Amino acid sequence: MPEGGSGMRYKFVELSTVTDQDLERTVNEWVGQGWQLDAIRFVVTEHSRRPAMAFVSFVREDASEAATPADR
Repeated sequence: MPEGGSGMRYKFVELSTVTDQDLERTVNEWVGQGWQLDAIRFVVTEHSRRPAMAFVSFVREDASEAATPADR
């Protein structure tokens, strides 16, 4: 990460099938790996109110930025 960076890492997951089960599975999978849910963005078309796809974003502190000089 460039010097002066935020020290945060971001993860984006694209879901082409948007159901409550798919959203739940995705959130539980990545939160279980230490990521925090940031947002869920739905993509809709003008022909349907049902989302065509979703982007789920997660964030966590960058381990390399969080480490103290003695840890590196």
